[in-house]
Amino acid sequence: MARPSRCRKICFEPTYDSFIPEGISNGEKIILTLDEYEVIRLIDLNKLTHEQASKQMNISRTTVSEIYEMARYKIANSLVHGRPLLISGGNYQLCQGEQNCLQNCPKRKIHKQQIITKKGVNTMRIAVTYDNGNIFQHFGHTSQFKVYDIENNQIVNEQIIDTQGQGHGALATFLNNAQADILICGGIGGGAQNALTQAGIKLFGGVMGNADEAVKAYLNGTLNYNANVQCNHHGHGHSCGGHGHACHEDKHGCSGN
Repeated sequence: MARPSRCRKICFEPTYDSFIPEGISNGEKIILTLDEYEVIRLIDLNKLTHEQASKQMNISRTTVSEIYEMARYKIANSLVHGRPLLISGGNYQLCQGEQNCLQNCPKRKIHKQQIITKKGVNTMRIAVTYDNGNIFQHFGHTSQFKVYDIENNQIVNEQIIDTQGQGHGALATFLNNAQADILICGGIGGGAQNALTQAGIKLFGGVMGNADEAVKAYLNGTLNYNANVQCNHHGHGHSCGGHGHACHEDKHGCSGN
C-alpha cells in the first residue's frame, strides 16, 4: 500500500487566485495547487533553497523538488499556450495559529484570501499605508493599505487590503498589482521609492495623521507632504527593517528632511 503523502504547510492563501490571458484563451484551465504555489513563492520569489523550503513546509527536499518541477511545468504550459491558470486545492494545511506561523514562516501571518476590486477606466486609485485609521509611518513595515477609488474628484469606493507580510521593494509590486496610481505614506526608503517610480506610482511621503483626512486633503489640493521624504535608519543604533523594529516616530529616523 502506498504511503499517504504528508500534508504540506503553507502560511497563507494567495491574494490572486486566477490568471487569464487577454483575448481568447486556448484550451482547458490549468490548476496550480496551493502547495505548488507555495513552493514557487518560496523558491522563485523568496529565493530559498529546496532544503530551506522543505523545512518550512514540513516535507522532504525530494518532495519539494517534485512539486517545484510540476508547478513550473504548469506555469510554462499556461504562458506558452495561453491557458487560464487557477490556484486552487491541493494537499496542504495552514499554519496553526499566529505564534506557530511566525516561528516557522518569518514575517508571515495567516490571512483569508482577499479579492482586490478592479478599478474603472476613469478611476484614480490612491493607496495609503494604514494602521487603525491613521497613516502608518514606515512604508516597508506596513501590514495594510487603505485604498480609495476616486472619480470626478470624489471618493466612490474604499477598501482595506492586507500586504500579507511583504515589505519594502516588494510592496511596490503589490501596489502595482492592486492598480494603485498614488501612494500616501510616512517614511519610506530610497530603494522603495525607486521601485514605486518604476511601477509608475506617484509618491506623497512624509504625511502624518488620519488616512481619510489625508486623502481628502489631496483631493482639495491641501495635502502637507515632503517631496524629499526618506527613511534615515542607519547610524542610529537600530534598523528600520529586518530586525523586528518598526519606526513609528520621527525620533526613530523615518521622516522627511
